[in-house]
Amino acid sequence: MPRFAGGGADFARRGGQLRVSLTPRCQLGCWFCHNEGEIPPRITHHDRTIRPRRRALDANDFLTAINTMTAAGISRVFFTGGEPLLSPLARPILQGLPEHEMSDYTTTLITSGLTLTKDLDWLAATALDRIKVSLHYFSDASIAAIAEGKPGDIAKIKAGIESAIDAIPIVELNLLLQEQNAHEVMDIIAYARELGTGLQIIELVDTDHNQGLGGGKVPSGDISAYLRSIATHGEVITSGTGQGRRVFTVPGRNGSMTIEVIDAALGRHHVGQCGTCPAQPHCIEGFWALRLDSAGELSPCLLRPDLRLYVAPYAQDPAGLLAAVSAHLDAFTEGTLQ
Repeated sequence: MPRFAGGGADFARRGGQLRVSLTPRCQLGCWFCHNEGEIPPRITHHDRTIRPRRRALDANDFLTAINTMTAAGISRVFFTGGEPLLSPLARPILQGLPEHEMSDYTTTLITSGLTLTKDLDWLAATALDRIKVSLHYFSDASIAAIAEGKPGDIAKIKAGIESAIDAIPIVELNLLLQEQNAHEVMDIIAYARELGTGLQIIELVDTDHNQGLGGGKVPSGDISAYLRSIATHGEVITSGTGQGRRVFTVPGRNGSMTIEVIDAALGRHHVGQCGTCPAQPHCIEGFWALRLDSAGELSPCLLRPDLRLYVAPYAQDPAGLLAAVSAHLDAFTEGTLQ
């Protein structure tokens, strides 16, 4: 698909990330989950009267939005949830992705890995570029501690990861640091090196949904010090969108591999709207992604649901969608969004 010129092309300059939340549902109820700004599964598991917003987009609507925004400069598309593979839309959407060059944009599925062994055959036949497994635990006991007693199966998750390596172009892991998994971090690092997958280690982000729950934050300083001691190369990246990160090249199974540490101490990247935002003092993300959810709303900010844009009316109108999203994003960047 040709790249658009004009209004939407500025997506590329801003960092170009779109997070597509296919469903708010998840098998787990992790205490820290922000569910891309939706009601977290932890809450709906406890009280079935509290429900997420109704789905307003179908598979074709999602594909129209994805194709429109990648053509306009979005360079990274992430499929999230909840657990995206629980959505009945996951298969038609991922199978509907057009063939593309990763130099134009990349597509990544973020998953718990619990159903990978079941879904891998059809996933391998899609144009998906990457699978990123959220490996915040390395034992069934840690899954239960993090997911408030929900049963997990670390053996099944590991089997899915290991099978995906032979079926998907890129497989990566991500790990959210917290008190409940601090004793397993080195095991997860060793596992990633053994497999030769990339690994991203993330410091905890407080949101309205998880403040006061679970364990306290675990700083990344000691982990970065360890990685520095085994790295063949390291750099600090603070430009662009999102939080700053430390990037280490370390030996892995097939030669060098990358481990990133997202470190809040390196700063964040805010834009005009953030200057007067009441949530700014406890925001450590800043502007880094657009989030499109199944309720048909697109948000430039995780912490401000009042700044969402309802895009369902433009579901099959690419030009109207691009104009509306571009205007909304321009106003957010300039600090004039009401």
